[in-house]
Amino acid sequence: MSANNLTLNLTEGSISFSFSPQAARELKAALDQLMNSLKAVAAKTSAGGTKVSPQRPIEYRHTGEVFLEIFCNPNIWATPFAAKVLLTVRDDKIRLSTEAELTRVIEDVNLYLEQVG
Repeated sequence: MSANNLTLNLTEGSISFSFSPQAARELKAALDQLMNSLKAVAAKTSAGGTKVSPQRPIEYRHTGEVFLEIFCNPNIWATPFAAKVLLTVRDDKIRLSTEAELTRVIEDVNLYLEQVG
């Protein structure tokens, strides 16, 4: 397996594909933004009685050897740790669309960035 392959662990199985370190840093920034939105929703919900202002959905897209799209609406999850994302990976021959745990995707991206330095 190439050092520039990102492996995302799914509920059942995993997917590995070519991904640049720069794209991984951009994905990490989008995931950090999503986590902040989820924390804002959770904080306002736990405060009780205060109206939660809707957070914008996060949609990350990357086109390289494969197309990667990650989508999440932070308004539907009670906590960041319960959140799941819709994940699509495709190229000209195959398309995979599935749901993945947000915390696992974050761990996988962080591990990849540690490995590529």
